[in-house]
Amino acid sequence: MNNSENALVYWGLSLAAGAYSLLSLRLLRQEYLRAPANRIGVAMLAAALLTVVWSVFSLLALAVSAAWWLGAQSADMLRYLCWGVFVALFFKANAAAVQGPWYRWLPGLASAGLLGVPALIVLVNVLAGATGHMFLMVLLALGGLVLVEQLFRNLPEDSLWSAKPVCLGLAGTFLFDLYLFSQGVLFQGVDPDALTARPFVHALMVPLLLLATTRHRNWIAKIRVSRKVVFHSATLVLVGLYLLFIAGVGYYVRYFGGEWGGALQLGLVFVGLVLALALALSGSLRAKLRVFLGKHFFRYRFDYREEWLKFTATLSSQAHPQEAGQNVVKGLADMLESPAGALWLLRPDDDQYRQVARWNLASTTQTVDRQAELPMFMRSTGWVVNLEEFRASPGRYRNLRLPEWLAEYPQAWLLVPLWQGKELLGFVLLASPRTLVDVNWEVTDLLKTAGRQAASFLAQIQATEALLESRKFEAFNRMSAFVVHDLKNIVAQLSLMVKNAKRLQDNPEFQADMLMTVENSLDRMRQLMLQLRGGTASGDTSVGVDLCKIAERLAANALCRGRTVQLEASPQVFTRGQADRLERIIGHLVHNAFDATDADGRVWMKVDRFGSHARIEVGDEGQGMTEEFVQTRLFKPFQTTKEAGMGIGTYESFQYVQELGGKVSVDSQVGKGTVVRLLLPLFEIGRDFGLHPQEEA
Repeated sequence: MNNSENALVYWGLSLAAGAYSLLSLRLLRQEYLRAPANRIGVAMLAAALLTVVWSVFSLLALAVSAAWWLGAQSADMLRYLCWGVFVALFFKANAAAVQGPWYRWLPGLASAGLLGVPALIVLVNVLAGATGHMFLMVLLALGGLVLVEQLFRNLPEDSLWSAKPVCLGLAGTFLFDLYLFSQGVLFQGVDPDALTARPFVHALMVPLLLLATTRHRNWIAKIRVSRKVVFHSATLVLVGLYLLFIAGVGYYVRYFGGEWGGALQLGLVFVGLVLALALALSGSLRAKLRVFLGKHFFRYRFDYREEWLKFTATLSSQAHPQEAGQNVVKGLADMLESPAGALWLLRPDDDQYRQVARWNLASTTQTVDRQAELPMFMRSTGWVVNLEEFRASPGRYRNLRLPEWLAEYPQAWLLVPLWQGKELLGFVLLASPRTLVDVNWEVTDLLKTAGRQAASFLAQIQATEALLESRKFEAFNRMSAFVVHDLKNIVAQLSLMVKNAKRLQDNPEFQADMLMTVENSLDRMRQLMLQLRGGTASGDTSVGVDLCKIAERLAANALCRGRTVQLEASPQVFTRGQADRLERIIGHLVHNAFDATDADGRVWMKVDRFGSHARIEVGDEGQGMTEEFVQTRLFKPFQTTKEAGMGIGTYESFQYVQELGGKVSVDSQVGKGTVVRLLLPLFEIGRDFGLHPQEEA
């Protein structure tokens, strides 16, 4: 190394020492050493101070004696370890704060690092030389990059602003050193130019680290990671260690296995990869790893936000309402790595808890009575029943007697109550998990809360089903009311005919009219039966209907009954609809007008064109209705001013006119009479291709 390169190294190391001294002062001002100490802040401060020590020791090794290189290498490795601890602590919940002063735990760590790391460096240099030391630095740089990548990739969006500068700064440091030392391992020597640039690169990363400390006063608390990061990071580290182990064994076999070394190495690597894949696909291994991390890396076992999002997504993922019960079982089972389960539910009209859903569990027809001992115990205690604990200590459960059919499930583990308010809607049976899980207060509280949410979800589905069923009955009852109303009119018509038969039974014209009336009544009753059976109106086909002929027919029928309707009808007034229903609706209006008017009172009917509509007007000079009745009650079912009325006819008329796209208006005054106008879409015969008015009998 010439004089100019030496000068650059001196300047670089001095710049690194100054930059990291400035970072150390900044961290000291943030009082991370004050009790309770912040372990993440202390780890960052230790890494910054050790970088200063590395820079100073490297300067002393260049200027004074090569004996300082051991101290420089030790400080270099120690600062890497501190940076690794700094990033790893973000993966541990509540890792920042520690009770008690920092100096109680610092001496042990300092002595272990200051004694262990130099001894390790000496051992590596003796056994493997400079290449071994560079290989060790490659592993440290690679591990640091993996930790930073996992931290950055899995940070929530609200933490990126605080974490981005420190992640970029550390990634730049680790990436440059990975390039430097990996090249040294490959070519058995470090590139002098890269080694000269190393302290400059490390110093240039300090502004990013300083920026992170200035973005928020408590910037460390703003960086949060989920449990998923810990799980994936731990999995990645385990896979890496496993592959390194396989590579080491393969290396040994290749060089000490004689002429079979190459073949053995290839076979061993292949078997190792297959075994790693099998372990990665093992549900039990993943479950054990997740439980281990939950026990040893978190103050609380569950990431409640993650669990709740996952459980809610499971509940709402059903394609059909029938899948809701199975999703409840799967959601509760996934929380505890349980491989199977079943749901017993209480129907609103039942007094037995019945199995309505299952997942990887045998079905059963056995039921549990609502007043049985198990539901009563759950209601009185609100407990999650741990069947393993029950078998070991039945006295804790007040010598509860479980249903005999539970013996059919040897893997039965937990009975989780589903509470809807104060009512026990059902319970879920979970099978034993893939790995041992300690059922403590946290587990039971999570299951109880999730059970309440699941019960609300199931109760909502039950309420929806009941509402749909009620609406079906409502539709059927509404149709029945229409049919009964029409039957009442038929009965009135037949009664009038029987009454007149005593007087006109020998009249041939009356006899012919009677036969025609009976035939017409039978035809209408058949249509009503079809309408009631099918749930829809008979004769659904809409055709052109001549309103003038309907009006003339209604006026003639009224005249036969001894009443007179003053008719004004314009010719060729057509609308689209069903002739029998339109005749029934207009006839109902005429009948109401007669009921509201004395025998000598005036009743009229007009049919004409009104713009693009056909207008039918039915009026009388009868008793009339109040404005309040017209506005709030007239068009509602079962509302009437007649003593013997049902309040269905006007409602049916209004509904059908609305279906046809028409309008109904009513003008009425008490004591002066009522005028009802129907506006229906006009049917133009010449403009509707292929359509003809209905043939009238």
